[in-house]
Amino acid sequence: MAMNDNTDFYECRFENYEKYNNPEAVLKGLFGYDSFRSGQKSVIDSILAGRDTLSVMPTGAGKSVCYQIPAILLSGIALVISPLISLMQDQVKSLNEAGIPAAFINSSLSESAFYKTVCKVRQGLYKIIYVAPERLTAEGFLELAKSIPISMITVDEAHCISQWGQDFRPSYMKIAEFVKALEKRPIISAFTATATENVREDIVCSLGLIDPYMLVTGFDRENLFFQVDKPKNKDKYVLDYIGEHAG
Repeated sequence: MAMNDNTDFYECRFENYEKYNNPEAVLKGLFGYDSFRSGQKSVIDSILAGRDTLSVMPTGAGKSVCYQIPAILLSGIALVISPLISLMQDQVKSLNEAGIPAAFINSSLSESAFYKTVCKVRQGLYKIIYVAPERLTAEGFLELAKSIPISMITVDEAHCISQWGQDFRPSYMKIAEFVKALEKRPIISAFTATATENVREDIVCSLGLIDPYMLVTGFDRENLFFQVDKPKNKDKYVLDYIGEHAG
């Protein structure tokens, strides 16, 4: 099945959403998990309560579920701002495979695919839409955003908004301006794996988060460790290491 190109599929799935009326039901019924990971439920509850949210959780902790589940339960369409085209494509593919109507709007779409996707967005056939931050200032996008009921705007990789962050993206600075231009302010949620106190303050200020619920679970990943070696002969060290780890 091609992504963004099967209206009947999305309409059929859309009719089944009423049976998922709480986070646990969505987690089990659509994602196949029996229980939430640490921190996920409190973030989801804060968003569903209508509160702006900033979550700092390590990679692999399940940040995407924290905004995808509220997106499904909230009335309207969730707009997810993401910096990487490949990440958008992976996320949308996974959501579609789970039966969740999602799409992306970015430069990878052909002209015909773009117009088909926009048409389906206007028809309300998607629950989650991924866009790059640069798209927010593109001609016609604000008009499209104003024509649909946006329940939440999620900023993924939110550290990109901060000049203190290593992946500063100037286009992220346009997000607050975009939100102000909407006729009704949606819930704003922001997620990142790494953010110092300075970066967190930048995110809250730059996005204009209002009394946000903030969760910082730490940066540690138990499956990774760092080690620094200072060999006298670097070439020999590398060759020996490769030999000891063949394949």
